[in-house]
Amino acid sequence: MDFEHYFDWAATAPSDEKILRESLEIALQYDGNPSATHKIGASARKILEEARESCAKTLGVSKNQVIFTSGGTESDHIPLLSILNSPKKGRIILSAIEHPALREECAMLKKQGFEVVSVNPDKNGFVTADSILENLTPDTLFVTVMAVNNETGCVQPVCEIADAITKWANGKKKPHFHVDCVQAAGKIPLDLSHKGIDSAALSAHKISGPRGIGILYLSKPVNSFLVGGGQEQNIRSGTENLFGAVAFAKCLEKFFIKKNVLRPSQIIQISNKNFGSLSEMEMVIEKERHAFNRFEKQKEWTVDFLKKLKSLEKCRLVPALREDFSEDAQSHFSPWVVQAAFLGIPGNVMVRALDAKGFCISTGSACSAKKQSRPILAAMNASREIQDSAVRFSFGPATTKKAMDELFEAVKDIVSEF
Repeated sequence: MDFEHYFDWAATAPSDEKILRESLEIALQYDGNPSATHKIGASARKILEEARESCAKTLGVSKNQVIFTSGGTESDHIPLLSILNSPKKGRIILSAIEHPALREECAMLKKQGFEVVSVNPDKNGFVTADSILENLTPDTLFVTVMAVNNETGCVQPVCEIADAITKWANGKKKPHFHVDCVQAAGKIPLDLSHKGIDSAALSAHKISGPRGIGILYLSKPVNSFLVGGGQEQNIRSGTENLFGAVAFAKCLEKFFIKKNVLRPSQIIQISNKNFGSLSEMEMVIEKERHAFNRFEKQKEWTVDFLKKLKSLEKCRLVPALREDFSEDAQSHFSPWVVQAAFLGIPGNVMVRALDAKGFCISTGSACSAKKQSRPILAAMNASREIQDSAVRFSFGPATTKKAMDELFEAVKDIVSEF
């Protein structure tokens, strides 16, 4: 397929064909069940654990903190549903901008007798630490705030929230703090090891990996409500997806963006105890630098795209803070996601009009595409007109500046026709 004019990367990223083919070749060589005790099973287990070790090394966490799952939704569900093992039903706090995987599951838990409190963001889509603190109670069991919103691109202050919750607990048992990092891993600099973040969800298909494989980061084990064969430290039972695990490890190695990227001159100063050789370490660091440099380039391209959109009379960037093109303001957003409303043009009409011209965009989350409501924009107190006309443009590592320029020209033509 030709993905040159594909701008729905937030829904799913085009597959990295080289990585998927290499991973499938490996999986075909080790076709045993990784949990079997015979030699063929043990060989598959070795490959699985090497993939886990690779993921952990890239993410900057311990190997035993990486749990393979079926995707982002399950990685969200496991820690949330673990509260069903709590002796008493208490409070769940979630931001009103969460993905349906959490929002809808919390609604189900409310029916089971848990108190669910939804915290609205401010008008620009940000959930503050103070707004979470205001809703914490001694019986609060679980708090969840996503790292990057999948519709607005707002980067949430999850580290500040983690610190605030930890300080509030004051040494006593604190609520479990979960972060949905599906739109953050491989998109923005990320540090999962920040103290106070108890769990995080990641999904491979958002960074050009296969569908059906995710990672649940756990700072320490949880008492999983769903049990079975005991795989994945008895946290996620089910036969392991060897192909998916290998592919996810390779995608993370290629696309993950670390907060601190080393300069070539620093390489020799690092202990290479976790690498087979200095050349291997240099190769890994070069991949890290490439991912970071691509991220920096996307920031420039996205600001240029935003400025062009803003020049259209009918366009309103969402949220309004996105209209501030300063580096400080834009640092609060993922450069891979842009939301804009074109007054007088329903969002689904813009999607179809661009599709007819060969451009793929969306109105928001693919998981909610068939629903007419826009709960995230409603939580931001956006007007009905903005909610009805907002669309999402999302980009990825293979996106080119030329394609983004052509996207704008197509949007401009459609706007001029209304």
